[in-house]
Amino acid sequence: ADHTLFTLQSQEGIIVILIYVDDIIISGNDKVGIQETKAYLKSVFEIKDLGELKYFLGIEVCRSKEGLFLSQRKYTIDLLNETGKLGAKAAKTPLEDAYKNHQAEDENDQPFDDAKLYRKIVGKLI
Repeated sequence: ADHTLFTLQSQEGIIVILIYVDDIIISGNDKVGIQETKAYLKSVFEIKDLGELKYFLGIEVCRSKEGLFLSQRKYTIDLLNETGKLGAKAAKTPLEDAYKNHQAEDENDQPFDDAKLYRKIVGKLI
């Protein structure tokens, strides 16, 4: 996928623009410059300003007095829901050297039967 990072540094501050496919983040410490950048982009493209960044590409963004906190909690829960593994028990990893594959003790403890779903989930994890 296409991704690009642009920066503009001036005496007023810095403006950072991150583009990933059709998603964009505009940030920095030059508030006037950021507003001017948004106004210019709106004059050239059809864009929707979603306001303060809260979620981007599976990453939740939370602000506090201490700074930014980034989390993929929601993304992880969504993946677990998609695979039906939300209530699954945690497993020790990495596996022991002598580990032997075992039969599932119950039907809820099955590995992925669907190779297509397995590939899709692995792709989302990378």
